[in-house]
Amino acid sequence: MTMKKYLFTIVALAAIILGSGCAKEKKWGEAERNKLREELRAYRDMVYLDNLAEAEFIDFSGDVVEAIEIDYPVYTTFVELPGRGDTVEVYVVSTIVEELNTDPHNLRNIFPYPQLVADGILPAGLNHQAQRAFYDCLSHKIKRTYHTTTAFFDALVDGTQADVDKITDMQMQCAADLFDWGIEVDETVVID
Repeated sequence: MTMKKYLFTIVALAAIILGSGCAKEKKWGEAERNKLREELRAYRDMVYLDNLAEAEFIDFSGDVVEAIEIDYPVYTTFVELPGRGDTVEVYVVSTIVEELNTDPHNLRNIFPYPQLVADGILPAGLNHQAQRAFYDCLSHKIKRTYHTTTAFFDALVDGTQADVDKITDMQMQCAADLFDWGIEVDETVVID
């Protein structure tokens, strides 16, 4: 074998070896994201997650997958993590805490959609995205009004009728802004 063929063979083998090494560093694809979303179903029995509707759980698991993908952009690095299950659990718990702190998802538990429909604040038949938009809007209004979560819960639990009316007004503003939905209050005065 001549020296040129020998060097060429070494270069070709090195390229193949390096090429296969680079192929190992696979980015996240839809199949990898779906696999992790299915793995996250094991967490459905956690207290916060057990009452999520399927569409809400899909949103939640998407948030977890996105956070993991941002921190581990190379899929194989994530898959080969020692203690990978513990890492996933940390992301699940972190996402739950983040959602509780941001309130829109938590507000659906405080002000359930069926109750808002029964109270005439929201129209019936809103899809999941429309409901989520409402809770996002309400969350922003509540955060501007109550600067801490404690202040908001104090207004809910120990608040006056004025606090309750203020929160109801925020709900109606969001409904009107998003869905062109408003309720008219018929104040009838009864004179004895």
